[in-house]
Amino acid sequence: MNPNEFCGSVSVAGLGLRQYKRGSAPMPEQAVLVRAIVDACEDAGFDPADVDGFVAYGDDNNEPVRLMSDLGTRELCFNSQVWGGGGGGIAAAFGIAAAAIATGQASAVVVFRALVQDNSGRLSAAVMRHHLNAHCISAGLMAPAQLCALRAQRMFEHHKVPKSVAEELVRASYYHGSRNPEAMASGKDLDLDVYRHGRWIAEPFRLFDCSRENDGAGALLLVSTERARDLRKKPVRLLGVANGTAKGWGDLLDNDDDYASAGFKPVARRLWQQTGLTPADVDVIQLYENFSAQGVMSLIDHGFCTYENVAEEIRFENLIAPTGKLPVNTSGGNFAHGFVHGIGTAIESVRVLRGESANPVPDAKICLMTGGPGAPTVSSAVFGADNL
Repeated sequence: MNPNEFCGSVSVAGLGLRQYKRGSAPMPEQAVLVRAIVDACEDAGFDPADVDGFVAYGDDNNEPVRLMSDLGTRELCFNSQVWGGGGGGIAAAFGIAAAAIATGQASAVVVFRALVQDNSGRLSAAVMRHHLNAHCISAGLMAPAQLCALRAQRMFEHHKVPKSVAEELVRASYYHGSRNPEAMASGKDLDLDVYRHGRWIAEPFRLFDCSRENDGAGALLLVSTERARDLRKKPVRLLGVANGTAKGWGDLLDNDDDYASAGFKPVARRLWQQTGLTPADVDVIQLYENFSAQGVMSLIDHGFCTYENVAEEIRFENLIAPTGKLPVNTSGGNFAHGFVHGIGTAIESVRVLRGESANPVPDAKICLMTGGPGAPTVSSAVFGADNL
C-alpha cells in the first residue's frame, strides 16, 4: 500500500455529533452546530478559538463568519462549501479541508453539516433544488425517491440484481443500529415482515428502504497529522479523496448510458489510483445510503462486487461486525443511526478506526466513506489508522 502523502499528512483529531428526532432539536440550528463544534474540540483537547477554517456541503445555511462570536474565533483564514444540495459532496469537503491545511491557508479546519427542520425546512426540498429541471417535473418526478427508484428498477430488471441484496444491506444497518446506544434504532431489531410489507414510497422502495431525517449537527476537526499526534485522541489520517462526475452523468438529463450506476465509477478509479489501495485493502465501509438500492450501486461502482456476483458478496453475514468479511455502516448508517445529511458516516469512519465504534471491527486500519449516491457530483474518501 502506498497512501497518498498529500492527504496522509492531514488527520481528523476531534469529533462532535448532536442528533435529535426530526423537529425536536432543543436549540436553533446555529446553536446545535456550535455545540457540535465545541464537542469536537473538547474531544481533541483543542481550543475552539484556534479553529481558523470551516468547510461544509449540501447547501448548509450556517455561514462561518456567523459562528465566530460563539466560538471565540481569533481569526478566520479559510471558509468554503462544496457545490450541490445532495450528500454527494460530503467526502469532497474533507479534500478541501486537507488542501487548505497542506497549503498553509489554515491550520485547523472543521468540516460540518447542520440541519434543524424548524430553521432549514425539510432536507428533501434542499436536495431537489439541484436535482430537478422542468423536464423531470413535467414527467411527475418531484422527489428524490422517485428519481432513485427509476435507477433502482434498471438495476433490478435490466442487470438482474436480486432485490434480496437490498434487504441484506438494510438488515445489516439495522443490526448495527440496534446495538448502538446513540442510534435512533437503538434496541430495535428490524422486523423483516414489517420491512417487506412497509408502505410504498416509490416502487421498489418501501418505508425502511429509505433514510430517516433527523435534526442535528456534526463536526470533525482536521489538523496536520504531526499536530494531531500531540492532541488527546488517536489521529485518523485522511489517505485520499476523489470527487466529480463523468461526461454525460447526472439526473438533470436523467438519460445516462450507465443508468444503474450511482455515479462513482470514475471517482472510485481515481481514488484507488491516488491512494495505491484496492477494494481488497478496505476493512470497513461507511456507506451513504439514501435508499437501499443506491447503497448496492455504490458497492458495485467501487469494485467490491459486480452485477453477476453481487448476491454472493452482499450478504448479511458478510456485512456485520465483528465477524463479517466487509462490515458496512457499523453505527447503523443513515437508515438506523440517523440522518443529518450523512455527517454521521464521517463520524463513524473515525470512530471505527479509533476503536470507539459501538460495533467494533477488530484491527481495522482502512475505512472507505462514500458520499451520496446518484447526486449530480459524487465523492468518496479513504481514512486510515495512524499505525498503518
